[in-house]
Amino acid sequence: MAVRHDIGIDLGTASVLVYIKGKGIVLQEPSVVAIDNNTNKLLAVGEAARSMIGRAPGSISVIRPLRDGVISDYEITERMLKYFINRALGTGMFRLLKPRIVVCVPSGVTGVERRAVIDAAQQAGARKTYLIEEPIAAALGVGIDISQPAGNMVIDIGGGTTDIAVISLGSTVVSASIKIAGDKFDEAIIKYMRRRHNMMIGDRSAEELKINIGTVYERVQEVTMDVRGRNQVTGLPITLTISSYEMMNALSEPVSGILEAVRSVLERTPPELAADIADRSIILTGGGSLVYGLDKLIEERTGIGVTVSDKAISCVALGTGEAFNMLESIEQSMREAENSLE
Repeated sequence: MAVRHDIGIDLGTASVLVYIKGKGIVLQEPSVVAIDNNTNKLLAVGEAARSMIGRAPGSISVIRPLRDGVISDYEITERMLKYFINRALGTGMFRLLKPRIVVCVPSGVTGVERRAVIDAAQQAGARKTYLIEEPIAAALGVGIDISQPAGNMVIDIGGGTTDIAVISLGSTVVSASIKIAGDKFDEAIIKYMRRRHNMMIGDRSAEELKINIGTVYERVQEVTMDVRGRNQVTGLPITLTISSYEMMNALSEPVSGILEAVRSVLERTPPELAADIADRSIILTGGGSLVYGLDKLIEERTGIGVTVSDKAISCVALGTGEAFNMLESIEQSMREAENSLE
């Protein structure tokens, strides 16, 4: 039965996770592709391509085909999807089985962007493609029973977007999707290093700083990390020791944008659902939710308890697997989305 090979894909700006029904998550790779500019040949995909960022010669383009949670390069996304699915299922099996695919999209995605995701999956060889909003997938992956008449608030902070949603009776009641997430954290760190230390660092160094000492709430004990870069004045390589306190200053602007969006969603939430959320706490998911102190900061600013999922990175992909149990309602949501555009 083909059902056995149903596939769920968390098609993220930073990484792609592939879930196969009955097996769980079988692949997790960065959303990066390396292309030979002369032959248009796919040289590397995933971690192998990511290792080339900032190090490739002019004859090789290292591309991130998704930006801000949506497809920015359709052809490369299609090739990347096909590569990952073939790796997950085994070469040749994908064409033979023609599986159904559930793909996650940000809650604020446009009709054109939705169509681009569906077309990319269909061209990659899917028999049928379903779209599910990331906060709903995250809630399913965490294990929340979203079919109940009770309010649940999920904040999913990925690489390109932060999706905030209040969910009840299986669908989104109030939501917001903003293009402030992990990538904007990295950009803020790069700008801070340039402004404060006259030092140029690359995306990978910024990401390492974010992961290792990134902070948005005062730590009990400060931590530090050495970072290498290039001095803007002399042009020579230098190494500096950066503190978590500096990271708190660097990240203050993008984090303020997320806090404002959370507040906006809460203000638009019906009173009964707001009361449920206060009782149940807000759930934080996505890689960006792991930055130190983000849960404490949101709790302090909203007065509502916040819980970071212990499956923060994988819960959206796990939720796509759970989504196969509610395909009928997903199809209805997709039809409603299409009708609203006509």
